[in-house]
Amino acid sequence: MNNNSSYSAAEAAALSLASAALAAFGTYVVTGYLESLREEKARALRRAELNAERALSRKKQEQGDSPKGTLIQDVRIDEIYLWEVQHLGEFFPSEAAGLENHMHGIGSYEKYTDDSAGYFSKLSLSTHSADECDPKRTHYNKLIGSHECIISDLVRKPGAPGVVQKTKAYCRAGPRREMHFNPKNVNAAIVTCGGLCPGLNNVVREITNALVHLYGIGGKIYGIRGGYNGFVDEVQYPPSELTPEVVENIHHSGGTILSSSRGGFDLEKILAFLKKRKINQLYVIGGDGTHRGAFRIHEGCMEAGMNVAVAGIPKTIDNDIDYIDRSFGFASSVEAAQDAIRSAKTEATCNRPNGIGIVKLMGRSAGFIAVHATLGSGDVDLCLVPEVDIVMEGPDGSLPFLRRRVKDQGYAVVVVAEGAGEEIMGTSADVDASGNKKLPKIGEFMKEQIEKHFKEQGEVATVKYIDPSYMIRSVPANASDSLYCMQLAQNAVHGAMAGFTGFSVGLCNNKMVFLPIPELVETSPRSMNPRGRTWERVLARTRQPNTVPPLKPGEKEVDSHAPMLR
Repeated sequence: MNNNSSYSAAEAAALSLASAALAAFGTYVVTGYLESLREEKARALRRAELNAERALSRKKQEQGDSPKGTLIQDVRIDEIYLWEVQHLGEFFPSEAAGLENHMHGIGSYEKYTDDSAGYFSKLSLSTHSADECDPKRTHYNKLIGSHECIISDLVRKPGAPGVVQKTKAYCRAGPRREMHFNPKNVNAAIVTCGGLCPGLNNVVREITNALVHLYGIGGKIYGIRGGYNGFVDEVQYPPSELTPEVVENIHHSGGTILSSSRGGFDLEKILAFLKKRKINQLYVIGGDGTHRGAFRIHEGCMEAGMNVAVAGIPKTIDNDIDYIDRSFGFASSVEAAQDAIRSAKTEATCNRPNGIGIVKLMGRSAGFIAVHATLGSGDVDLCLVPEVDIVMEGPDGSLPFLRRRVKDQGYAVVVVAEGAGEEIMGTSADVDASGNKKLPKIGEFMKEQIEKHFKEQGEVATVKYIDPSYMIRSVPANASDSLYCMQLAQNAVHGAMAGFTGFSVGLCNNKMVFLPIPELVETSPRSMNPRGRTWERVLARTRQPNTVPPLKPGEKEVDSHAPMLR
């Protein structure tokens, strides 16, 4: 009887537990079902709200009241500060008052209203029939207004309520309605300074063609030989006269038809040269140092009462002039570097034991060429740049990492910028003619250190060193750079003809702009941000140790002013 009672009690307990579990499960199912109904109802309500918002947005778009998208209240721009470029019209009367700016030498359905105007007509809104058309005149499709600008800071973040959101803007490049110079009276000079770069000949060619074909100038175009030295020593560097026929095929060759050099700047003799030949437009192609010289020429002309437009075209193989998206020739150099990297990989994979190929690329204070060549290649195992200190030994050391990589895949490829490694090799006190400090031989140093490291491990490393530095800067411009050079040259001419001076032209946020030289060179040369996304991509590609230290308390992150490079 006790056993039966005991069994019945256990059975009752089990049944009770089962009933409780079943009830709990039922509650869970019902609750979940009800919750799913509530969620579905909420989703349906949200879909209805979105559809209503979209319908309202479409209605406003059809009425022309607003663009597509959702209006956000916490992202805005309250104040825009334009980097204005100095205009000669503030100091000198216009030589082209009443002349209309149009494309010279291209036919249209309008004719001159005043033959005495020579190449350009008086302002007129009259139209004429096709048989009255003048074959040497057509209008620009777009003329740029005085306050048309390109916003600098494209990336906008929500701002705190009540805080004024500010940004700077650049003067949009392009032809203006009013010219400062009468094309009949224009004499121009073009000079290339500093080191070589792909696209120099393209820029010289397109400036010449723009002056002749777009504006039909009546004077001469002087090609200044040997950089700034050509203004000083005309016996050794006699100027040449440039015409469309002379420059017709120069863009197919690397280098510069004018030749180049460093140093040689003499303001007094440069101004005397300009006066002697009645030059009123000077086009200076060079880096940040050359641009500083160009601005001194601009200031000298103003002080001497000379009505001369000085225009710069930024040129740097290292891509280290600030604010612009990129310098011309950079893409061509990165492309040319691929051959050297492929050769280094071939040497590394085919030479045993422990094959390693090292490629040294240009990059004095900025590693943009090395970084972009690394990312473009996909074959590089270690990238060393001036912005990131080289760690040789230890857990994050370059040498142990290379040895591990060689053991894993049988070879390794290293790309090093010429300015890397000063923290371990020291800084030279010697400088070149442009004032640039001479750099230690980082490529040879890395080769020696790699061989020594393997030897200390009782092994032999077969290291091949390739230095294509001067090869990648002397190639002709590729198609992309050729197009860019044409845009730079034409817009430099548009700016000078309009009367702007002391300016440079460049691509900012993928738009052509005029930049005042003092602001352009103030933060040049720029460097790559080692805590930015570009270097992050390198680390992801090479999987090399990240040796960038964290920011110290109070230390600010330094970044390029060009959003395209962040």
